[in-house]
Amino acid sequence: MTGRKPGPVPSGLERYYILTDGRSAPTVEATGLDVATLIVARSAPEPGSRPEHEAILRNCRDPLSVAELGAYLELPFNVLSVLVADLLNAGGVEARDPIAGTRDGAPDLALLEEVLSGLQRL
Repeated sequence: MTGRKPGPVPSGLERYYILTDGRSAPTVEATGLDVATLIVARSAPEPGSRPEHEAILRNCRDPLSVAELGAYLELPFNVLSVLVADLLNAGGVEARDPIAGTRDGAPDLALLEEVLSGLQRL
């Protein structure tokens, strides 16, 4: 046999390094991502794409927060943000603000009042 022996499967930090191609932060276009940002798939996974990208697209058929997605995929936020940024740049997913505002872009005043009232009851 002339084939190479398979090496050990990377785990921990080595795995994260491989998943992100050594990048430690998302691209400039995706720096606004936070744990509450909702991610929605805009397309189906393409054949031959990375398994992690496929998993993100499959899980985000319905809006899913970055925090929930990280829990499902068992990935830390910084690694997941790099992978989501790749998909954002390729147009595979869309990032949405978790709180819908009014038509003029301002936050919904009624919602803020309800939150304040709930906090005061605590």
